Amino acid sequence: MPLREEFESSGNWLFRRRGWLPLLLYPLAIALLYFYPEKTYACVTSTLWGAFCLLISLVGLFIRAITVGHTPKGTSGRNTDKQIAECLNHTGIYSVVRHPLYLGNFLMWLGLFLFMGIWWFVVICALAYWLYYERIMFAEEEFLRRSYSSAYENWARQTPAFFPRFSGWRSSNLPFSLRNVLKREYNGLFAMVISFTALNALSHLMVHHRFQVDKFWQIVFGLGTVLFLILRSLKKYTHVLEIAGR
Repeated sequence: MPLREEFESSGNWLFRRRGWLPLLLYPLAIALLYFYPEKTYACVTSTLWGAFCLLISLVGLFIRAITVGHTPKGTSGRNTDKQIAECLNHTGIYSVVRHPLYLGNFLMWLGLFLFMGIWWFVVICALAYWLYYERIMFAEEEFLRRSYSSAYENWARQTPAFFPRFSGWRSSNLPFSLRNVLKREYNGLFAMVISFTALNALSHLMVHHRFQVDKFWQIVFGLGTVLFLILRSLKKYTHVLEIAGR
């Protein structure tokens, strides 16, 4: 099989599993807590360091929110069955970077990588992320190339794939929809909150052999849980978060 087709095939395979494959990094993080308990404990239980790492992850979530809030139904999202692009997004954040959702995902994960406090773990995870998502991005772009041909190629020629070029900014064709963001991104926020809190609790368990969660993460987890339950209930039992065409 030619490399182009092979890259696309493997990218589509990874695309369909992108919701759970990154979770394989968690056993590695737990192993670090076990084999480097003192070193990781100093970082994972530091409120200032934890707040800094959480902020990085929230920046990633913010980028996702800006992306999702300005895009129509049938394009950007968490679908894993197949590639979907009912239109070519090329304005708003898509005018400065071609894959803003994956940029946001990277920053969300980067906060967790840094939280561990071991530089080589950050490097390994960043490289793994790049190798993993590079194939997915390739497969997505091949789909867009077939679907939109010259329109896609003109956009791709002017817009970087991953590192934004803000000089190319063009206002979005659609207004920002907070309801669409709340409907589609609350799971990601809660998963992030659980991850930080769990690592903090596991670090205490490895060092002191007892269950403990620092006050800062108790507050973060409490607020995240309340927000998750509210938004999940609104999505499941009401139409408050529904908006036509989103």
